[in-house]
Amino acid sequence: MARLTLYLRALNTLLTEGTERISSETLAEATGASSSNVRKDLSYLGSYGTRGVGYDVQYLSRHISAALGLTHEWRVAIVGAGNLGRALARYAGFESRGFDVVALLDADQMLIGSEIGWLRVSDVQQLEAVLTRTKTNMVVLALPAAAAQEVCDRVVAAGVHSILSFAPVALQVPANVNLRKVDMATELQILAYHAQRMAEPGLDREDGLAPVSELAERRPGA
Repeated sequence: MARLTLYLRALNTLLTEGTERISSETLAEATGASSSNVRKDLSYLGSYGTRGVGYDVQYLSRHISAALGLTHEWRVAIVGAGNLGRALARYAGFESRGFDVVALLDADQMLIGSEIGWLRVSDVQQLEAVLTRTKTNMVVLALPAAAAQEVCDRVVAAGVHSILSFAPVALQVPANVNLRKVDMATELQILAYHAQRMAEPGLDREDGLAPVSELAERRPGA
């Protein structure tokens, strides 16, 4: 699924450039995948290129969009109008990829009623009414950890079962709710681990970790 989103982005770029056909090798190069993975992934969708001719870019773009559910109308509400929420609300790339941001909510009385881009910030106390009025079917949570679970529960109770959370906490949701979590701090920690592994000599054990005694010698006082 992750690779399909990369293929679609590359194909849409090619469409804007007027490209009509593409080979699996070229699509692989544009997305960082292998050409064999491209062919296998697309064959699962029932889409086959023609040897020596390749794939029809427009047809393939439509086919992948349908497989990803992007032919449906996705109406997104963002809860949290802090720095992150405001940045997300202003991001023009959502609309071009099939997502219509229809609401922005917050609890801060200083923010309620203000305009962010083309949206007016609504009171989160009116969450359920706003979700109903805007026909929201996806919610983004850009909230502090302390408030995230309560708001998440209200979103689920209001009938929205697709949630993307930036909150730094593990949220509990029913089995019928699709929850995706974005934790930038965790991703940075993973990058730091790999950067250390590449930069420091001696991290050559199978698990990638040097003995504690060796690390202590390299980091006096650690």
